Amino acid sequence: MGRRLQVVGRSSEESGNDGSSISDEDLRAFLQDSERGAADSAPKEPSARARMVTERLRQQDARGEAPQPWRPGPAAAAGRRRKVWPFLGVALALCALAVSLKPSVLPGDPFGSGQPKDVTVSPLPAETAAPTAAPGPAPEELPTLDRPFAGSPALSWADGEAGIVLPPAKAVGSISKERVAQALQLTKKLLVGANLDPRTLRGERPEAALAVLDPGQPHLLDDLNGFLRSPDEDHDPLGLFSRFDPDEVRLVGDVVKARGHMTFKKGEYAGVAVHADYTFVYPVSRADGSTEVTRTIVRRVLDVELPDPAKYDVAPGRLTLVEYNGDFGNDRCDVHDGFLHPEFPTTEPTGPSPTGPTKDPYDRSKSFEESLSDCGTVSRI
Repeated sequence: MGRRLQVVGRSSEESGNDGSSISDEDLRAFLQDSERGAADSAPKEPSARARMVTERLRQQDARGEAPQPWRPGPAAAAGRRRKVWPFLGVALALCALAVSLKPSVLPGDPFGSGQPKDVTVSPLPAETAAPTAAPGPAPEELPTLDRPFAGSPALSWADGEAGIVLPPAKAVGSISKERVAQALQLTKKLLVGANLDPRTLRGERPEAALAVLDPGQPHLLDDLNGFLRSPDEDHDPLGLFSRFDPDEVRLVGDVVKARGHMTFKKGEYAGVAVHADYTFVYPVSRADGSTEVTRTIVRRVLDVELPDPAKYDVAPGRLTLVEYNGDFGNDRCDVHDGFLHPEFPTTEPTGPSPTGPTKDPYDRSKSFEESLSDCGTVSRI
């Protein structure tokens, strides 16, 4: 299994806000201009019909007569529209007042307040093969409770299960397309149950992931159950499951970013062999209520097979786990209790000093074997 990495890098502080407002004089001028615009658009000289109607109404009023009722028509509708303007004027004034007090309510920060703002990031297209290079640099921003993926290449990755995109199924030799599709779906269930299920992430028993595996595979479930009960350096459930100690950290929000790809071929047991290579990014904060946010990055590589139950003594609809590996960015190297232990930038590192090289945990262009090393450092989180 892969060794874990320890964080050393920090992001720069986000810029502050110097504020911006609209003065009372500007607001007053705006409202006066609106009134002048309405006045300027009115007729300058009443028409003859208007003068006649005005004189008739004046005479009726002098005699104490009420005006005759009239049938609503287009003019009445226009009158109702005009009655909206006083209320709209109040609404505009209130909006202007709100903007003067908090300019950030307007999109795009038009007054240059310098407030950090969410940037709309186009999601990356689904990955169909291993990338050829590491992701480019991301803006130097610290993650926050509101923006836990700020400053991370994973900001443009898909959320959770949406990041596990299956390749189109097709027949492999005598193995049907439907059989291939089943193997791919089961592999996705295993990945979701082991790396995205909230109960698994809270350190509970990963039932959803275990339910996908063949209970008859020799030693497998016995070994995994033993790892979960009594983890140590050589028997670590983190090799397959992403787990955090709820007394130490909590996930920030309900989104875990995921990116990777699957391939398939004919297996050794007359079935479908699936290779999966995915990276998951977990934003976390301390369980004590601290607002500081960091991230742990986990790369998973799995090889599984859905054997032919007609030729082998296997449980139908269950996967055989051939090989599994995990590599962890920002996790203490000297603790082996079955949980991931992220280190926060403001916390002084504990335990032995890293001896391995510095590497980018987001770089998935190297094979898993090439990326493995002794306990080292990460270049970014």
